[in-house]
Amino acid sequence: MKSFIDVAPESHFPIQNLPYGVFSRSGEDARHIGVAIGDYVLDLSAVKDLIDGPTISQHRDVFDAAVLNPLMALPKAAWTETRASLQKILSSDEAVLRDNAELRARALVPQASVTMHLPASIGDYTDFYSSREHATNLGTMFRDASNPLLPNWLHIPVGYHGRASSVIVSGQDIRRPRGQTRPKDDEPPVFGPSRLLDFELEMAFFVGQGNPLGEPIPIEKAQDHIFGMVVMNDWSARDIQKWEYVPLGPFLGKNFGTSISPWVVTMDALAPFTVPNPVQDPVPLPYLRHEDPYSFDINLSVAIAPEGKEGKVVTNSNLKHMYWTMKQQLAHHTINGCNAQPGDLLGSGTISGKTPDSYGSMIELSWRGTKEIDLGEGEVRKFLKDNDTVIMSGFCQGEGFRVGFGECRSKLLPALE
Repeated sequence: MKSFIDVAPESHFPIQNLPYGVFSRSGEDARHIGVAIGDYVLDLSAVKDLIDGPTISQHRDVFDAAVLNPLMALPKAAWTETRASLQKILSSDEAVLRDNAELRARALVPQASVTMHLPASIGDYTDFYSSREHATNLGTMFRDASNPLLPNWLHIPVGYHGRASSVIVSGQDIRRPRGQTRPKDDEPPVFGPSRLLDFELEMAFFVGQGNPLGEPIPIEKAQDHIFGMVVMNDWSARDIQKWEYVPLGPFLGKNFGTSISPWVVTMDALAPFTVPNPVQDPVPLPYLRHEDPYSFDINLSVAIAPEGKEGKVVTNSNLKHMYWTMKQQLAHHTINGCNAQPGDLLGSGTISGKTPDSYGSMIELSWRGTKEIDLGEGEVRKFLKDNDTVIMSGFCQGEGFRVGFGECRSKLLPALE
């Protein structure tokens, strides 16, 4: 499959991908839904009459929306029909857009000239804790090296409810939070800027069709409710979190900001990159069991760029390391009747591999601040400094093409005075 638009082999956005995003044109406030193709964005409102299929042809108005929620709310068949139509429109042997200069001028916009926005109106945000390696590392640091996992960890996908209002899109800055910490266990707490600011390398998925309150999503149908994925930075103030997390878990150490990549890669685009699910022992309870592979080979990296300097990659990981799958996360989230809604965001939890160069957070890379992370040119870190930029990226490698997510990039600003 090839597009009439030239796409470099290292581009994240070939015709095999076509991720969704929300953009505005230079000098305009109006927001549009588009898909990325090479160095361009295809404005779907300009080509909506060419998008066809038994389901989506009845709902073309969703492409005039300013967010993806209306499209997400449609049945999975509509998503598949839309993708097939767009691949046809953009293919090298299809004339309808290729040979129509006026339509191309209206529909294809250089990515360099647009501003990207949050792709959906996020009603709820949940973050999981699904990397066994990450959970083991933190349990070793803070609890018991001989028995680092809590008793429930191998039985349920552990998670907590985050703050949807502070989810931001790549390119927006994040500000160092202030709060209570207790640097010394034998002294009272103090108030001030977080000293131990960390990134967490994650991915997240958007819920498509939701479920009525009181009616769980069964695991054998969970894939029909998962629209697509983004790369996510779950910013963490480790010192604030340490003081507050007992007894009710993360709060101010997490809710000050979460960054996501602007492009939502569909599960159809990721399907060729499935890998076997991890072996789970003990075997989960029946409502969490599924045989179909729903783990994905997605290469992930994190770079840190001090102000005025190039970024240095500090970790390389992969989504395939996750112990709990997205299907299990969604099935567990709704098993009690909780109603998921289109546009809800569910984070994977920090993605760490088995080797130190694949750890997904600075608290692991610096092993609780006992090691320095070399950024080159005399720069070292244990945790993030003001004006550092964190750049996350992810892609699947195909035969001569990549299916990628672009960047999730944010600069850390100093705390308010």
